[in-house]
Amino acid sequence: MCIIFFKFDPRPVSKNAYRLILAANRDEFYHRPSRAADFWGNNNEVLSGLDLEEGKEGGTWLGINTRGKLAALTNYLQPQLDRDARGRGELVAQFLTSDVDSLSYLKKVSAEGHLYNGFNLIAADLSTEKGDVICYYGNRGEREPVVLAPGTYGLSNALLETPWRKLCFGKRLFLEAVERGQALPKDALAAQLLDVLNNEEAQLPDPAIEDQGREYVQPILSKYAAVCVRCPDYGTRTNTVILVDADGHVTFTERSMLGTDPSCWETSTHEFRLQS
Repeated sequence: MCIIFFKFDPRPVSKNAYRLILAANRDEFYHRPSRAADFWGNNNEVLSGLDLEEGKEGGTWLGINTRGKLAALTNYLQPQLDRDARGRGELVAQFLTSDVDSLSYLKKVSAEGHLYNGFNLIAADLSTEKGDVICYYGNRGEREPVVLAPGTYGLSNALLETPWRKLCFGKRLFLEAVERGQALPKDALAAQLLDVLNNEEAQLPDPAIEDQGREYVQPILSKYAAVCVRCPDYGTRTNTVILVDADGHVTFTERSMLGTDPSCWETSTHEFRLQS
């Protein structure tokens, strides 16, 4: 389970406004090995966390590169997983290291979508010169990817903008934080968005999530019904906030859980300017 909120405006009227504001949670088993966000050692233009699970090494859930390519992934809640399916994290990693534009890449992915368990994939080309393009594809939805109009979106473990109660609740909190943050320094805005991502209020009852997750037992689903998921051995392990301003300056803030202890966290920030 993961959740992403993002607002994008390729040509903001105010020079102080942001072209992209993204806030995301990664939910995962606490024991699954991963690396916190950093520039890749063998490719220092790519910034992301990395999955270190055996057989899935090198995949990632969210990343951006200095050329303006950004991708983010969520899994689609489904009753049975195919253990022989390809690792979904490779979809993000391959886009970040490719020269293919976002729409063409998602068209290629859509032709191979049957090889993976359920997923949603956001792919973007952020270019100060050409303008920003953000596209979406989910392999449990329409056959073709779509180019998104400027606006605000929410994505969890159903298709884009599926009105799960926790998604609607979190999106409202996200928009309120963005509105308050217009007059704030970027570090204060990032802090407010991190607060949104750590909201543990369960949004119940939710017939939509219960119907899609009908193979799960009710106590488990109720834990999934909050923006921030917290279970004994599974839950939100990473909060990420990405801000891209009108001049192409990127601020990437990550708050990540240390080891398997939900009470211990560290926060890091990376900043750079887009080269496109």
